Amino acid sequence: MAFDTPLKIEPVPGAKPGTVILRLIGPVTLNSVSPLRALFRGAEPPLHTILDLSGVPFMDSAGMSEIVNHEVYCRDKHVQLSLAGVTPRVMSMFRTTRLENVLTLAATVEEAKART
Repeated sequence: MAFDTPLKIEPVPGAKPGTVILRLIGPVTLNSVSPLRALFRGAEPPLHTILDLSGVPFMDSAGMSEIVNHEVYCRDKHVQLSLAGVTPRVMSMFRTTRLENVLTLAATVEEAKART
């Protein structure tokens, strides 16, 4: 998969009220992050957002920055942001930058749902 592939964002309603699952498919990079940024900044966040990153093969610093900025925004609003299904390459970047200690991570979407 090329790293300039457009990012697809598939919203999936959560089973619990106030939960939204966003399935991301494709690389989250400077060239593809705009739709995600627009979604994050377009409305008040739900009580719990789960970002399903199982379809994200690569994320650059612009993508990581957008996730971190949204995490801070969610904390300020007292809502929860969880990242699920983080691929090994992206997890390696989170570990290198020590973001795994800042972000709420779950192995699967089901695990993230169970934490609410």
